[in-house]
Amino acid sequence: MSKKRNPGLIVVHLVLILLAVMCIIPFAAVISISLSDETEIVKQGYSLFPRGFSLTAYQFILKAPMTILKSYGVTIAVCVVGTLLSLLVMSLCAYPLSRLDFKYRNIVSFIIFFTMLFNGGLVPTYIWVSKYLHLGNTFWVLVLPAVVSPWYLLLMRTFFQSIPYEIVESATVDGATEFQVYAKLILPLSKPALATVGLFTLLGFWNDWFRGLLYIEDSSLVTLQYMLYRMMGNIQELQNAMTMGLVNVDVANLPNESARMAMCVLAAGPMIFVFPFFQKYFVKGLTVGSVKG
Repeated sequence: MSKKRNPGLIVVHLVLILLAVMCIIPFAAVISISLSDETEIVKQGYSLFPRGFSLTAYQFILKAPMTILKSYGVTIAVCVVGTLLSLLVMSLCAYPLSRLDFKYRNIVSFIIFFTMLFNGGLVPTYIWVSKYLHLGNTFWVLVLPAVVSPWYLLLMRTFFQSIPYEIVESATVDGATEFQVYAKLILPLSKPALATVGLFTLLGFWNDWFRGLLYIEDSSLVTLQYMLYRMMGNIQELQNAMTMGLVNVDVANLPNESARMAMCVLAAGPMIFVFPFFQKYFVKGLTVGSVKG
């Protein structure tokens, strides 16, 4: 005898399926447009299926493959170093803030929270980073300014607070030092929080192009996002110059919309393969961080 179906559960499943389809359709459209002929896009607009199948956009972007690979290498290095360093620094800061016996935890937490409301501004930040810290045009300028995020730090502190303090006390009685408690107990028990913060931090480093625009002049330090941004700007400038009659080169067939979408595919593709490794910890990390204040 089959079990009676729950109408409410069916509705929930239908809503989730609808949301999943709504998430998939834009990405499918991006892939379709990137494989479409530029002329067909101008004539007929966007479509979920390629119109006038063409690889012109990818051929244009990958015309200098070593440049792309070098930018991928810089971006991957920034993401790996930045994410690991961020998790280390923020967890080292969040752990004492989660301890009730830390005398100044409320003051320090307020100072960290205050930075979420106000910042120094773009010009003072640029002067400080480039003129005083001398990080301009170096690898570390892509990493160090984004190592600590106040929101992620407070999220991690909240998760640490959910770990029973009796575990820390028992380890201390057995002779463990504070660093041993942090490294051998707190971090292993905090995988959901570390995975959640690590994923968001990784995405932040991967998608960043603005710091490259501000501080990087060395072509060997150009990240993938910044390189794609410059490439798109060059296409737009060529088309504007052609429209104004300033150039004699025929750039009418240069990809524009299809190139934009091809860049999205090249930029977002690797992150799609990274996400499943974090997925099993992701929901738990977010839930605990949002329930406890």
